[in-house]
Amino acid sequence: MKRIFVSVLMVLFAVASIASALDSYQVTGPITEIKDNMITVTKGKENFQIAIDKDTKKTGDLKVGSKVTIKYQMKATSIESKDVAKKEEKKEVKKEEKTDTKKK
Repeated sequence: MKRIFVSVLMVLFAVASIASALDSYQVTGPITEIKDNMITVTKGKENFQIAIDKDTKKTGDLKVGSKVTIKYQMKATSIESKDVAKKEEKKEVKKEEKTDTKKK
């Protein structure tokens, strides 16, 4: 019974680790700007602006020039598709044109 329980826990832990690894990203570099709701870190020639809020876990003294490692996730806040509606409108216009030419 203990073996089964331990095996199930190991599988769950492995699945959770894989799932979190797929959704997480990381950037390391010096802080170039910090505000209440955003932090900017430079990595090479690229600037990363990352939103922060009251739930962001922070350790150490965060100030401009400090080298930090930030772990973050990207998630969509909204998705709007416009191509489908345009294609449907074009199909309807073509159908109307075909019926008009057949009537003449």
